Amino acid sequence: MPSAPATPDTGGSISDIVSAEQDRFRSSLTQTIEDFLTEQQEVLAGISDESLPLISSIATLTRGGKRMRALLCYWGWRAAGGSPSASAPVVAGTALEFFQAAALIHDDIIDRSDTRRGRPSVHRQFTARHSDAGWHLDPERFGVSAAILAGDLCLAFSEELFTASCADAAGSAARTIFNRMRTEVMAGQYLDLLEEAVGPDQAPAVAEERALNILRFKSAKYSMERPLMLGGALAGADDAVLRAYSAFALPLGEAFQLRDDVLGVFGDPEVTGKPAGDDLREGKRTFLIARALGSSGSKARAGINAMLGDTSLDDAGVGRLRGLIVESGALAHTERLIAEKSEEAFSALAGLGIDAVSRRALHLLAEAAVTRTA
Repeated sequence: MPSAPATPDTGGSISDIVSAEQDRFRSSLTQTIEDFLTEQQEVLAGISDESLPLISSIATLTRGGKRMRALLCYWGWRAAGGSPSASAPVVAGTALEFFQAAALIHDDIIDRSDTRRGRPSVHRQFTARHSDAGWHLDPERFGVSAAILAGDLCLAFSEELFTASCADAAGSAARTIFNRMRTEVMAGQYLDLLEEAVGPDQAPAVAEERALNILRFKSAKYSMERPLMLGGALAGADDAVLRAYSAFALPLGEAFQLRDDVLGVFGDPEVTGKPAGDDLREGKRTFLIARALGSSGSKARAGINAMLGDTSLDDAGVGRLRGLIVESGALAHTERLIAEKSEEAFSALAGLGIDAVSRRALHLLAEAAVTRTA
């Protein structure tokens, strides 16, 4: 991974301003999340105390994370001339955090993931609650059903909050972006599900193209591009500025997701919070896997297809599958693609006509996104 181009910083003062602004924003964001969940807890308590685990599971999930999408929303707002002390980017950022929580809950159900951020995933929490209580019927079905409802509740919270953030005229453009983002994620998630079902029954070149399309719409756009554009739109940025934001954030989002796919196979579980090789056991047909299949001989390709999606795959099997991916050249190719996408993003950032503080903040967020280990 080549290092990102340097951003001028006189005596650390710009970085200090970035850090102070982000600390204030994160603090406001966390407080807004907590206050909102407290209000919703009172609403659910008025219905039945037995419904409160829905809120506690959401609270646990929203307590963690890097707040990356919310921060991008803030800097999109700030770079477009928005006031650092305004409430709109905080409320919109909170809406993004709840949308992210919904996506994670539903994604873990689809992928049958047992853990999230080093803790049991939401559907596993509800499964354990059923088992521990000795209730009737199937604990697994209860866990999945309850988690779907928790995810749906997060979507409702996200909509409520975003509506509150875009009450003025500038909110119309932001509303369009927010609506498009939700549709893109749902379609991307379906395409990902479809890809697993189609499996190996497609040409390697087609598989790579489909994998890139999935990562673009399932993750890249809502992780980077749309949050930055949302902040800008809320601050009244025109179409030219929003297009410039997109030119920076979309390739960055693609590099971010490619890095995530690499970590899903080769990441350290002590850092990622997920068991080693979990993506392989789940059978995720990412760009990395599509490239490995397309670059392997028939014997290696058969080996990859035989092991991919095997939920009983032990550590030795994970090691063999990793070896086949490395030998195919797919890991090296994916790292080169991450570097190319990163270079495209940093080049676009250099051309953005924004203030030095916002530029430095976006530079640091971009650098962290493509060099991360978790």
